[in-house]
Amino acid sequence: MIGRIVLFLLLNFGALAIGGLFTGKGVPSDWYASLNKAPWTPPGWVFGFAWTTIMICFSVYLAYLWPIVENKTLLIALYVFQWILNVSWNPVFFYLHKTLPALFIIILLTTVVAYFLFYYWPVQKAKSALMLPYLIWLIIATSLNGYVYFKN
Repeated sequence: MIGRIVLFLLLNFGALAIGGLFTGKGVPSDWYASLNKAPWTPPGWVFGFAWTTIMICFSVYLAYLWPIVENKTLLIALYVFQWILNVSWNPVFFYLHKTLPALFIIILLTTVVAYFLFYYWPVQKAKSALMLPYLIWLIIATSLNGYVYFKN
């Protein structure tokens, strides 16, 4: 179990790191600073705390799911798709400044994470609660991205 958790921690935090490499100057950039942002945009430190919590919970969730899921091909496909979407949002939004494509990416990512939660609920039961931070945060992040798209 510990080995699976460590593996998923490496994969999940690796996704965040890779996305961050292609972000450009990101939050401290002049472009981001000049945007009309949602009034509910949290302070910067919340993002780091949220993503750390999310990736720990998601890693534990996946470590428990792996040995009990029957269709590992589907699980791997969903995970890889989620991973690619997660990695791609930051550079599309922060580096390319493409807020509409970023909005589509984050909506798709939110959909995939919701699918994880509900599709695997019957086999994960209470452990499915580990997916809630990810889904809730993505709903918030989608609203923030949407606000930036529609108000700028």
